[in-house]
Amino acid sequence: MGKRKTKKFASMKRMISLKDQRIKEKDRTKVQETKKKDPSEIKEKEVPKYPSCLFFQYNTQLGPPYHILVDTNFINFSIKAKLDIVQSMMDCLYAKCIPCITDCVMAEIEKLGMKYRVALRIAKDPRFERLPCTHKGTYADDCLVQRVTQHKCYILATVDRDLKRRIRKIPGVPIMYISNHRFNIERMPDDYGAPRF
Repeated sequence: MGKRKTKKFASMKRMISLKDQRIKEKDRTKVQETKKKDPSEIKEKEVPKYPSCLFFQYNTQLGPPYHILVDTNFINFSIKAKLDIVQSMMDCLYAKCIPCITDCVMAEIEKLGMKYRVALRIAKDPRFERLPCTHKGTYADDCLVQRVTQHKCYILATVDRDLKRRIRKIPGVPIMYISNHRFNIERMPDDYGAPRF
């Protein structure tokens, strides 16, 4: 008895290669010529540009009066700890401090509703400087990171761990946070402000 031909499963139709000579020249894919690398050639490497205000990690633009960007949770936690924001900032840095609030942070506090109306009243304090935002959306973390990267003259006040982690990757930006019922500062040059604990 003769052998039966069984149908092959999952067999694909044979396609003609796009580099084949039988295809018209305009439809044919061009063969790429590989250039041999010259070992004596100078290698070009992209180096990120650092702002001129930085002397290694030391930020020369920082100085009194300090402009401090305030995050939503920083206001909430300072209310819980019963701390006056402006006064506590001055106690921490021994200099005049101007707390700054972006439109995104304001929008975030307004979204929180009636429970956080005290935080909203504090944010609308005339001592706080309002910074307008031009970008789309109201995600405060991205807004603060972008602003701090562009202008190195700010200190960032936050209690948010993820935001702190993101800011630590940017050189020359000090972080203010709350610990032991007082404001503390991290990554600030030792010549400025109160002694660290």
